[in-house]
Amino acid sequence: MQTQKMKEKLNHYIDAGFPIIYINTFEEMKADGIIAEVSKSVDRGVIEWDAANGRRDWSINNKGLVKCQCNLSIDEDDSLVNMLRIINDEEELSQKILVIKDAQSFFDDPRITSIIKDIGHKILSGLEATIFIVTPILSIPPELEKFTTVIEIGYLIDEEISEVISNFINEYELQQVAQNLFDEMVVAFKGLTEYEIKNILALAYSNDGSFTKSDLKLIHEQKQQVIKKSGILEMIQLNESLDDIGGLDNLKNWLKKKATVFNNLKKAMEFGVDMPKGVLIAGVPGCGKSLNAKAAAKLFDVPLLRLDMGRLLGKYVGESEANMRKAISLAEAISPCVLWIDEIEKAFAGIGESGGGAEVTTRLFGNFLTWMQEKSSATFVVATANDILKLPPELLRKGRFDEIFYVGLPNDEERKKIFEIHITKRRKLDFVKINITELIQKTKGYSGSDIEGVVKDSIEAVFATGKSELTTSDLLEAIKNTHSLSEIMKQELEKMSKDYENRKFKNASF
Repeated sequence: MQTQKMKEKLNHYIDAGFPIIYINTFEEMKADGIIAEVSKSVDRGVIEWDAANGRRDWSINNKGLVKCQCNLSIDEDDSLVNMLRIINDEEELSQKILVIKDAQSFFDDPRITSIIKDIGHKILSGLEATIFIVTPILSIPPELEKFTTVIEIGYLIDEEISEVISNFINEYELQQVAQNLFDEMVVAFKGLTEYEIKNILALAYSNDGSFTKSDLKLIHEQKQQVIKKSGILEMIQLNESLDDIGGLDNLKNWLKKKATVFNNLKKAMEFGVDMPKGVLIAGVPGCGKSLNAKAAAKLFDVPLLRLDMGRLLGKYVGESEANMRKAISLAEAISPCVLWIDEIEKAFAGIGESGGGAEVTTRLFGNFLTWMQEKSSATFVVATANDILKLPPELLRKGRFDEIFYVGLPNDEERKKIFEIHITKRRKLDFVKINITELIQKTKGYSGSDIEGVVKDSIEAVFATGKSELTTSDLLEAIKNTHSLSEIMKQELEKMSKDYENRKFKNASF
């Protein structure tokens, strides 16, 4: 169990004399329970400070945890800095665990960081004490970086989620849930904290007093909110399928093969198949790279999470790396899923250069590479790039992605399919009257996005003029008014195409 592993790890850290253990979590009550059990096992008293209550000493017995408020007069100073000044004494701190909450709001005060650093030095010199900083916001002042070890309370595994649901059902004396629905609920709750799961269960229970299939939709809606609030990952709605992609049959067939493995993971792994890692899709803008990421998730029948690399960058030392760990941890907790990283070349620009920003990016890149190399979870990464040549070569070597595909401008057959998809989606009855051959001849060098734009513009023009149907001449007029991608980026596309060919990347089209 994750919680048990966390307790064992904290025991080791305390025994080894680690000065500051930074527990990065929203679940303060869960952290309290873990610290209480650890304090009993190492036989140490606990002193807590938070902004709402000031100092409280913990009393831990067989009935549980009790927090005792210190008796202070109305005019006594119960601020963090004053509490630290009073407690910064070897006799007071010996055999103690000091738990500080809300600390991120006070780290701008140099007196606070100075006293905590002084306590850290004393612990390193032999004082048997440990400082726990418990907060949902990771912000380690540079002065405390060397003293601090960051621990994150991991997401619940399947067995723990099952236990939370079972306990809720028993507590409210609800009718037992059918096993198949129970299993679906466990999967749906993956990636949420115990606090969030209990809240959603309470919300579902308040609807009709029981759990039914319709509650899965509620769970997914609430889960989307939780992921959105994380500020790093976004859950994307799945509307597109492989049928919405014109051409790229080589890539689509490869994804279908991976889907067979992904949808039968247990059997595949027993057979000796490796866990799928992911795919890097590079090439011409507007030719279906992002569409393939969405279609892959639909094909695998799993959630699609989009990672915004720009949101990973934080203000404090270690914050960006912690955000990366948080994003990876959440994706793995939700797995099986597809993790989509769009325009990955922009995310890792500046690797190996000097300067603070470049150094942070280099560390993030290192974390990402290590994860991709060692990844054992059912998190399938789809990375898309417009210019793969800007990517560090370490990302392109075997072992990171299962395959790298190059997407070029659509050929005649692919343009025919793209026209068919976009016209039938909007004006199905008009499609049979359209001269597709003429349209194909007039759109050499057009990207998939260019063709979609032509169809949209022509249909809008037809509607605006009051005509009743879409004709070939309407589409030809829209083509005449459209500058294709090959016109706008002729030299860049020619160079890109040669480079991809020379590097022997697999073509997404046959």
